[in-house]
Amino acid sequence: MKALIAGGGIGGMIGALLLRKQGLDVTLLEKEDRLGGRLQYAQQGEFKIDKGPTIVLLPEMFRKVMQMAGIPDHEYDLIRLNSMYDIHFHDGKTYTKYAEEANQLNEIERVFPGESAGFTRFMADMRVRFKKGNEAFLSRPFLTKSSFFNLETLSSLVKMKAYKGVESGLSDYFTDPDLINAYALQTLYIGGNPYTTPSIYSLVSFSEHEHGVYYVKGGYASIVELLERYLASAGVEVQCQTPVDRVCLNGTKAEGVESNGQLIKADVVVLNGDFPGAETLLGQKKRTYRPSSGCFLLYLGVNKVYKNKRMHQFYLSKSFKQNMRDIFQDQKLPGDPSVYVFNPSVTDPSLAPDGKSAMYVLVPVPSGEAVDWEKEKSAFSERILSLLEKNGFEGLQDAIEWMEIRTPKEAMAEGLFGGGSFGIAPALSQSGIFRPQVKVKGFDNVYAAGASVHPGGGVPIVMQGAAMMADAVANDFKTQLEKRRNDHEYSTRVPNM
Repeated sequence: MKALIAGGGIGGMIGALLLRKQGLDVTLLEKEDRLGGRLQYAQQGEFKIDKGPTIVLLPEMFRKVMQMAGIPDHEYDLIRLNSMYDIHFHDGKTYTKYAEEANQLNEIERVFPGESAGFTRFMADMRVRFKKGNEAFLSRPFLTKSSFFNLETLSSLVKMKAYKGVESGLSDYFTDPDLINAYALQTLYIGGNPYTTPSIYSLVSFSEHEHGVYYVKGGYASIVELLERYLASAGVEVQCQTPVDRVCLNGTKAEGVESNGQLIKADVVVLNGDFPGAETLLGQKKRTYRPSSGCFLLYLGVNKVYKNKRMHQFYLSKSFKQNMRDIFQDQKLPGDPSVYVFNPSVTDPSLAPDGKSAMYVLVPVPSGEAVDWEKEKSAFSERILSLLEKNGFEGLQDAIEWMEIRTPKEAMAEGLFGGGSFGIAPALSQSGIFRPQVKVKGFDNVYAAGASVHPGGGVPIVMQGAAMMADAVANDFKTQLEKRRNDHEYSTRVPNM
């Protein structure tokens, strides 16, 4: 049996390894000249920095899926951050998030006196909800209506207060608006509006404390080379610069894909990438999806190291609510932006020459074409750099040796849906059964993986989705795969070191 995977992002790479372990012959097609999808470096000379994801959450899920794909823990280095990140507020106060609960309680009382009891309740409640949510949503697909619309699943949604927004749900635990914002901003990790994203996504900020915030040594993009080694060792055929133009269908069955005018036959077709774009390959009438937020990004090579700054920094707008309104409702450049800074050189000197650092600056902005980026990007970048200089990054503009700017316009050109950086938005109407599933509805042998596919965005969760996809293929082709395994001995070779 042969499987074709269209798209070499993290979902496609992990999916290829898992399908190979099931016994399928696998070909991975990628339109760009290299694998990785969102996991890439921006680099210039000896400077390099992650282009996309930077914060590693759910480490056990990450490790588990890597192990399922045949990759042992010793192949990569996950570093836990005891001081996870700093959040800087407009009035000058700074709130640090810690891995240890005792340290966090002390920090809350230092910055937000009287709020620590609410944090204790928050953690206790979210611990129960995380277990329920993991079992009910993160660990299984919804391939039939009855798998979602049943008493168990719907009661779980009610108990997790999915009908509330994240900000509203957090007000059950905290009273200070700044503290609420400190535990709501994490919806921006997946491009969601904290005021409208379902409160089930409060589990992201809970998970930071419960499971930790980690850093992959060398950057998240470093795992691409590792996965490439294992793909080669497993016998997965990788074809880069091979765009898929359409899925070739015979009724509801895919017979393969067309690339550069040629038919490549397959028994199983997997679409990896932002599903709204991949959906067009099936010739379907496109469903209307809402994209996640966009990102304005600066990649910097700097001739100094800001040793007094932690790896992760958040600078929140004076009016966080208005900031979110600018982005999600009014679709305009934020008047008072919030900013995230990734400063990995304080921990990992391998990303820049000695005494220098690589940095990454992210500003949430509208997706789509609402902003004329050719007109705005230069002035906006200067504005952001000036803001950082006033907030502890002294002399930053003069210290810059290399700078690259990325806007939603570039994201859209690269195929990210609507120029959003995180797939489709994590809205209630685009979650659970309402999100594209790992088996594409209406087709016998077409499957999907990626940030826009259930269970959602974020690298470990996309990996989990790829595992669910491989399970769906195994269940659908159980008889054929068992016969193949009996007829042909199959094993994954360990790659040469």
